[in-house]
Order: sequence, then C-alpha cells, then structure tokens
Amino acid sequence: MYKLLIVEDDLVIAQATKNHITSWGYMAESVTDFKDVLSTFISFDPQLVLLDISLPFYNGYHWCTEIRKVSKVPIIFLSSASDNMNIVMAMNMGGDDFIAKPFDLNVLTAKVQALLRRTYDFAGQNNLIEHKGAILNLNDSTLAYDGKKLELSRNDHKILQILLENKGKAISRETRLKDFVFYVGRKRAQQKKPPK
Repeated sequence: MYKLLIVEDDLVIAQATKNHITSWGYMAESVTDFKDVLSTFISFDPQLVLLDISLPFYNGYHWCTEIRKVSKVPIIFLSSASDNMNIVMAMNMGGDDFIAKPFDLNVLTAKVQALLRRTYDFAGQNNLIEHKGAILNLNDSTLAYDGKKLELSRNDHKILQILLENKGKAISRETRLKDFVFYVGRKRAQQKKPPK
C-alpha cells in the first residue's frame, strides 16, 4: 500500500484530500507540526508528498529543498499561487508536478496514480533510517546530516544500517559479523548469477 504525506495547513482541504486518497486504497497522513515537517516525513516514510507552498513558519519551497537533501520521493505542489513564476519555481526546487487550487479531487487522484506508476514501476520504495538528525538512505547508500550528504562504501553502508536498525540496543561483535558476513555472501552470490 502506497503512503502519501499531505503537507497542507488548510484543515478542510487536508481532511478532504486525505479522505479521498484513503478511499482509493492509499494510506495518507497529514502534517500537524509545521515547524518540523521533515521529522514527520522521515517517520512516516511516504512514497509521495502533496505539498502546499504557503505554510506556517517555512514555505513549501523550503520543505521541498529539505526533503530533496535526503530523498527522491515524488512531490506534487498544491497551491492557489498558480502563476507561471510559482509553477516554474516549484519545478526548479525539485517538484514533480503542480496542481492549482481549487482542484478536482479526481484529477488529483489521477495525477497521483500516474506519478506513482512512473516512479515505482522501475524503482523500490524509499527506505530511510533516521537517528538524531542523521538520515541513512538505503536505496543510494548515502548518509545525510546537517545539510551535508556523504556517499558511503558498501561495507560502511551495511555496518551503519545494522547499527541504526538496532539503535538503543547493545549489539555484540558476533552479531554484527554474522549479519555482515551474510550480507556480503548474498551480494557475492547475486553477482555470480549468470545473466538471464
């Protein structure tokens, strides 16, 4: 089931959108803390974001930029500021589509379905693990922290993944080695498979 995050401060629009999206079999969550949209994004781990431009504290362009630092998840801007300058800016900031308010919920659903098909027919889900502001992206082996992004080696990525998936627990050296050896062995076996 695909998960959609709705970043919209108009409660009527947010609730109507959420109700309509869930009626199509998607899981939807609305942001309530507009000071820290990124935390909700990380914890909910959506496959698509519906993002308003005019928001309390920071605008949608800011949050689009923050999300793009850690994820390539599709973002659809929803806004009544639908002049050409805002549409161009939304696309340049990392948006994938723009829908002007007021909008028809059936048109929104059609665009959501099309974007999900294009994105996830050819790629896996966005897998992010967050701990104290550090965000490990399991899809592209990068670690993001404080606005900086670090490319990890395959070994560093796997070790960090094991530690983050067990955060708050003491992990024995034997457990780390067992998981790591299993991971490396599986990767090598996959590499040796003849092409189909």
